[in-house]
Amino acid sequence: MRALWQSTYVNGTNQTDSLTEPIAPGSSNDQAAGHAAEKLLFGAAIFASAFLLFQVEPIIAKIILPWFGGAAAVWAVCLLFFQVVLLLGYSYAHLLTGKFQTRMQSWIHGAVLVLALFALRIMPRDAWKPAGPEHPIARILLLLGASVGVPFFLLSTTSPLLQSWYARRRRGREPYRFYALSNAGSMLALLSYPVLIEPWISTSHQATAWSIAFACVVVLCGAITLLPHAGGANDSGGEAKVSLSEQHASLRLRLLWVALAACGSALLLAVTNHVSQNIASVPFLWILPLSLYLLSFILCFDARRWYRRDFFLRLLGIAIGTMTYALTPLYAGLPWKVLILLFCLGLFVCCMFCHGELARLKPAAKDLTSFYLMVSLGGAIGAVFVALIAPLVFSDYYELHVAIGCCAILVLLVHYGDATSPFYKGRWTGAGAVMLGLVAIVIVSLVVNVREGRAGVRLTVRNFYGALRVIDATEPNVVFLQGNRAQPLDADAQYRKLMNGTIVHGLQYLAAGRRREPTTYYGTNSGVGVTLRAAEKERVLYVGAIGLGVGTVAAYAKPGDRYTFYEINPLVVKLANEEFSFLRDSPARIDVVLGDARMSLEREPPQDFDVLIVDAFTGDSIPVHLLTREAFELYFRHLKSGGVLAVHISNQYLNLEPVVAGAASWLGKEAVVVNYAVEKSRGVYAARWALLGNRNGFLGQAEIEAAGQILSNDEHLRAWTDGYSSVWRILK
Repeated sequence: MRALWQSTYVNGTNQTDSLTEPIAPGSSNDQAAGHAAEKLLFGAAIFASAFLLFQVEPIIAKIILPWFGGAAAVWAVCLLFFQVVLLLGYSYAHLLTGKFQTRMQSWIHGAVLVLALFALRIMPRDAWKPAGPEHPIARILLLLGASVGVPFFLLSTTSPLLQSWYARRRRGREPYRFYALSNAGSMLALLSYPVLIEPWISTSHQATAWSIAFACVVVLCGAITLLPHAGGANDSGGEAKVSLSEQHASLRLRLLWVALAACGSALLLAVTNHVSQNIASVPFLWILPLSLYLLSFILCFDARRWYRRDFFLRLLGIAIGTMTYALTPLYAGLPWKVLILLFCLGLFVCCMFCHGELARLKPAAKDLTSFYLMVSLGGAIGAVFVALIAPLVFSDYYELHVAIGCCAILVLLVHYGDATSPFYKGRWTGAGAVMLGLVAIVIVSLVVNVREGRAGVRLTVRNFYGALRVIDATEPNVVFLQGNRAQPLDADAQYRKLMNGTIVHGLQYLAAGRRREPTTYYGTNSGVGVTLRAAEKERVLYVGAIGLGVGTVAAYAKPGDRYTFYEINPLVVKLANEEFSFLRDSPARIDVVLGDARMSLEREPPQDFDVLIVDAFTGDSIPVHLLTREAFELYFRHLKSGGVLAVHISNQYLNLEPVVAGAASWLGKEAVVVNYAVEKSRGVYAARWALLGNRNGFLGQAEIEAAGQILSNDEHLRAWTDGYSSVWRILK
């Protein structure tokens, strides 16, 4: 943090440090002490407000995540809300400092502080839980507004407002170091959450502790409003005359501020979506990209030396090129460590460019609140594009492609209008032509990536819960005969599959004689196959399935059976009925309950399922709320006394066995793990299932227990509950 207290730069000119104002000769020790105390008070209020501002984000998002199916888009909508409220907070600060004298500013803001004390409860009420499958974005935004809207708004006003007041009290001193200090508080809040908060404190206690801390910050800010002449005694209205230039920023410059901020915000949300949709929608994977985003703000606004244009311009070319090619179908199956490292580092470099140029173009204190207003407006625009516009306009996750392309174009715009750049419009060089060519290559590559990703795709649809693709293809099944000559094993191996991200969510052969073959993770020797074949020997079955997919489980149904599927995504239900025929061809009674499975089961009376199947992954992302102790307790409330719970635990990145074993041990159940290998000729994929049942037998069928290995509990791993979950220790 030492760098925060050294020299700063304004408009490219080295200025005296705003936080270490020298004491004039003859000043008393009391004056020096008073100045130091004042700086400490302002700094503490700004730091604490920023800390709470960003601590509440993962807290409230984790609380409401289970209410909306654990979808990765919940975090994107939360970020959208926070960006918009941040814009409102900065607008309030800009209006207050621009229209009122400083004494009136203190009175108005003091009244707002008092009103905020009546909004301390941030724990959302159960009445906000969705009752059905309605589109959740509006409900999430209203929920957040009712629970954390007022506190978040107030905290968002603290940094720009107090910086403006400080600049007026210390005429000629630039307050931008407080902006770096504010971002440092934000980053500390984010980094501390998955390490010090989430693993040890339940979400209800987190909300209570945060509310108490918020009340303390309100008191601290209130103390500043009571300082004598808190806004500065020498102003003559809304605008203090402490700037280095009497000229306001031009319209072009303001638009550039907005564009740079919007690009950084869009990249943040797009990269977060890309990473979390294929691993898990959990705070750790939300916080890492956001922390790097804030780190770039801290470095760029701390001192000019952190952002060296030539160096980061080279890194930016590498980062944009690497991310562009990592988006091609060829690299879709990258290991999670490589995936996170590649895109998070790429995000950091791009944000260093965006925020470094913002810091280079920042105005003097005269336009301070206007600058922050434009930056927050850009952040809100980027969030609106990713969270609201992209799901409506794009049929797949193309917003990351667009954000990368916009970043490349911004490089040209920034350098084209900069007289200090070698690519200045008045003297374009060969290097400028090379840059233009590289940007063109990036744009073309992104377009080609999109076209390649759509090759062979029959249908692509998207909504809040994700992007789904229906693909028709032919299985390359061959048998090698003498002389190494290949001959097709099956003359009709055409199939149709449903994809979510890089994960297959169902496959059906199109030939009439093969349409009812159980495929993918539900082969006859899989955990589900073994359970259903053993159970059907003596009874008519009532089977529940959390997660519909294409309805493959219905291939096991026989006349008299009843199958109930719980599915949160209306598009999945639509595609399963229109593009696949497992449900139509089934002789059993088929019911589909639309909405989050856990919330649906909580509202229903005990169903007495013989078998309950849990397979509700989106991409490779796990809905954490379906794997807690409370969730498993709910499942067994709906099972018969001898029923079997089958949980799909195949995952590229996470080892889910300890989570299931912990829940089984807590409930006094036995858990068996069944592994099944690939059978390409039958369209069956490798699958790992955990089967849970009573210790005295699974449905009375010994072959179910004998199909796998007994799963032992890891006593060192804390069991997941509704108030606690952490994926860090189960990463493969």
